[in-house]
Amino acid sequence: MKKIHIVGLIIIAVAIGFIITLASDYSQYETFTSARGETKKDFQVVGYLVKDKEMFYDPQHDPNYFTFYMKDKDSVQCKVILYSPKPQDFDRTEQIVVTGRMKGDDFEAKSVLMKCPSKYKQDQLVVSQPKAES
Repeated sequence: MKKIHIVGLIIIAVAIGFIITLASDYSQYETFTSARGETKKDFQVVGYLVKDKEMFYDPQHDPNYFTFYMKDKDSVQCKVILYSPKPQDFDRTEQIVVTGRMKGDDFEAKSVLMKCPSKYKQDQLVVSQPKAES
């Protein structure tokens, strides 16, 4: 083999290793507890909106500041700060995935992915057959 072929193979191997490393950073969902110790790495935390706690959004004062409380899969509650407008239909969300990092006791989210109930689900109606007269 020529030296150029060997160098090319090494570059390809390094590129594949780099891509795998980047892909593995977001391959697993974390909890607020595991994200608490690390401040230099972004985490994805999956959980549910805590509806009995306050959500704060004042678009007249600051349209890019929205806070809410979320419960992760270990039932740990944490305040989430999103420096973006409040997403549409946020109150109706079923599940939330936030990407960001812990800052103190709060989680600063860079992005929010919501799993909302399908608008195509229809309420189930119970239809009964009329009783036949004897």
